Amino acid sequence: MDAFLTSLFALAIAEFGDRPQILCAALVIRFGRVQPVVWGLALATLVNCLLSAWAGSQVNQWISEEPVRLFYALSLLLAGVAMLAWRRPVDLLENWSTGAFWTSFLGLFILQFGDKGQFILAATAARTDAWIFAAIGGWIGVMLACLPAIILQERLAQAVPVVAMRKTGGTVLVAIGIILAMSAWGVL
Repeated sequence: MDAFLTSLFALAIAEFGDRPQILCAALVIRFGRVQPVVWGLALATLVNCLLSAWAGSQVNQWISEEPVRLFYALSLLLAGVAMLAWRRPVDLLENWSTGAFWTSFLGLFILQFGDKGQFILAATAARTDAWIFAAIGGWIGVMLACLPAIILQERLAQAVPVVAMRKTGGTVLVAIGIILAMSAWGVL
């Protein structure tokens, strides 16, 4: 249950206001259809979460607990820093002519691949033997972060203080990452 809840909350925080959320809203506006974008997001995120969690479970077999704890702490710390830092604009995939589902699936898969969420999920899965629960929790977390953008589209920025939430989430992840890193180094 720890892996499930940890990955759910960490990814929901880390992905809110991030590029996948913006791309989801842009794709719904572009195609005028919600369902294919939701299905594309769901499948792309599921594949990415399964890959990340499985890779993390492999790390668990190679190294001892202390480096795994440090890996987890650093993944949260760096995700928080990324949330506080400037980010590149999102490519809205306007030149792609693959249809709503395939554009959503491929675009979001590529965008999420190697992103901070994957590192958080891999680090979470590395801490446990239940990597599948980490994957499911991470998938739900990303879906919870992106569904408001799909539903509200451009109204999201008006309805929710996205920048403030992003800064708050980044600060929380940095603080937790620092505390966990100090604990892993034996300082706390």
